[in-house]
Amino acid sequence: MIVKKQYKAWLFVAAIILTALTLRAAVTVVPPLISTINDDLPLSTATIGILGMLPTAAFAVFGFLTPYMIRWASLERLIVLAIVVGIVGQVARVLAPTTPLFLLFSVVAFGGLGAGNVLLPPLVKKHFPTKIGLMTALYVTSISIGTALPAQLSVPIADATSWQFSLAAWSGLSTIALIPWLVALISPRTTPAPTSAVNAPTAAVLQSEKTVRFAPGPVPTAPAPKMNLWRSPTAWGLMFMFGCTSLNTYSMFAWLPEILTEAGLDRGQAGSMLALFAALGLPLSLTIPLIAAKMRNPFPAVVVMLACFVAGYLGLLLSPASGTWLWVSLAGLGPGTFPLSLLLINHRTRTQIGAGLLSGFSQGMGYALACTGPLFFGLLHQWTGSWTAPFMFLFVTLLLLGAGAWIICRPKMLEDDFAPAAG
Repeated sequence: MIVKKQYKAWLFVAAIILTALTLRAAVTVVPPLISTINDDLPLSTATIGILGMLPTAAFAVFGFLTPYMIRWASLERLIVLAIVVGIVGQVARVLAPTTPLFLLFSVVAFGGLGAGNVLLPPLVKKHFPTKIGLMTALYVTSISIGTALPAQLSVPIADATSWQFSLAAWSGLSTIALIPWLVALISPRTTPAPTSAVNAPTAAVLQSEKTVRFAPGPVPTAPAPKMNLWRSPTAWGLMFMFGCTSLNTYSMFAWLPEILTEAGLDRGQAGSMLALFAALGLPLSLTIPLIAAKMRNPFPAVVVMLACFVAGYLGLLLSPASGTWLWVSLAGLGPGTFPLSLLLINHRTRTQIGAGLLSGFSQGMGYALACTGPLFFGLLHQWTGSWTAPFMFLFVTLLLLGAGAWIICRPKMLEDDFAPAAG
């Protein structure tokens, strides 16, 4: 029996990590191949801009939709469906004969990834209730690796084969990620592992005939309280923390090379600085969840990362050509609030339903907010002719990030926001 449980545990470890590796591949494999794709499918400047916004837009839409589906089917069946949708989208778009169809099937692929984004936190909560910090660190690190590898390998693969094969090849990784989920679904059922919100600080249990509020410990089979997250301070706090983190990150991805080349760096140097900014996500993804999981209130860690954001931005604004590596490194430490946001999805909920709802709301609204970042940053630069106004815009979003983090980092559960309704 013990061996069987260990086998199941390792099966889900493999499933979660492999799935996390696939969640950005369909996105980051495209930009390095834009000029090559343009030889077969016309991609205007406007089309490229739309293509750049599609991932966050799709993540937002499917982030909203996925929590509703969680009530209809098991998490495992939904993640299988999400992976299959992603595979279909990735394969179909390389067979598309026209640019509009290429964009349409890209949305299908991104939709599968968006659903996967939402489903992984409650899956971690369900299968690893006592290892949430460790599993969050592992799967967020896998996301970072899965973001970098396709961008790095897309051109060599395309040169050796074709751009179509280079784009579709990553659906093979998704197919591999599908295997452990299918094995888990067809395996004989065992008693579900208890699910809990690790380190949950409160212990009240409120019970009525229709709804139950759960204290930390094994998640019972009774239904979670009905929750309208639009009225939840906890949900809005996490949304602003997650959304503003993504907004700042995507703004830097889009505009950091332009800022540095305008300051006098060549394209190679600017590209290296962007790579440095992105590479810092790996150690942050691995360490932040492990550290924060041991903190009752991780807001002090947020303050440190906000300070890094501010210092890095000030350096890039005032002295971009001098000490560039330092400013980029500081700015690159700021997005450590991203893995912390994913950790808090589980640390601020008691139930799987609560984790699913909070994951969908924070990521759906958060990615919708993130869509505006690169756009407004660029428009402000175009309207003013300088980088001052764009950075002032980012500073305002950092205030929102800090306010949201202050709310969500408090040791209070999402279900507590609905205590009057439950009682």
